[in-house]
Amino acid sequence: MTDSVGDGLDRALQAAFTRPIPKSAQAQMKYLVRQLKTTKAVADLLGTSQRTVERYLAGRFKRPRKDLRDRMEREVTQRWQPQIRAKAKKKAASTDGVVLSARARFGFTAAPGTTDDARVRDITQALPPHWAGRLFAARDAGATEHQLQSITADALAEMYFRANNSRAPGLGVEFTDMKFIEIEL
Repeated sequence: MTDSVGDGLDRALQAAFTRPIPKSAQAQMKYLVRQLKTTKAVADLLGTSQRTVERYLAGRFKRPRKDLRDRMEREVTQRWQPQIRAKAKKKAASTDGVVLSARARFGFTAAPGTTDDARVRDITQALPPHWAGRLFAARDAGATEHQLQSITADALAEMYFRANNSRAPGLGVEFTDMKFIEIEL
């Protein structure tokens, strides 16, 4: 199973939630209507009809099909507890940083004669606040997964492979074929 940096950042923020997201389809629809103000806006967001949204709100429909259920849960989760989410991002970017655990293929660009062949490694590394801030800022600005992986590779190159830039100057790190990533605040 492959994973993404963006998903890891989302899961880290969800761990900061103080209350669980609404579980029932009716509660999720009510929350989305409160957030977006109209049933039409919710219908457009979910790719369904306004009448279907109204039926969920009234409790006549209770079990959405899998694709609609997944979209509802994703949209509710993205909007859930925005102040808690913002506070967690701010704390990670200013004082705490994040802990990143990853299994991926790492390769190097270094001086000739060194072991620069890429190989799969399991790495767990604390990243200081400035790297957490860069990751969250890029995610909020709509960065692609490739851009997020590039920032992650730079962070791991500095903190893990170059020991906070105290050794191996100029060592470049390539971060590919990610199998797993977990980010903790």
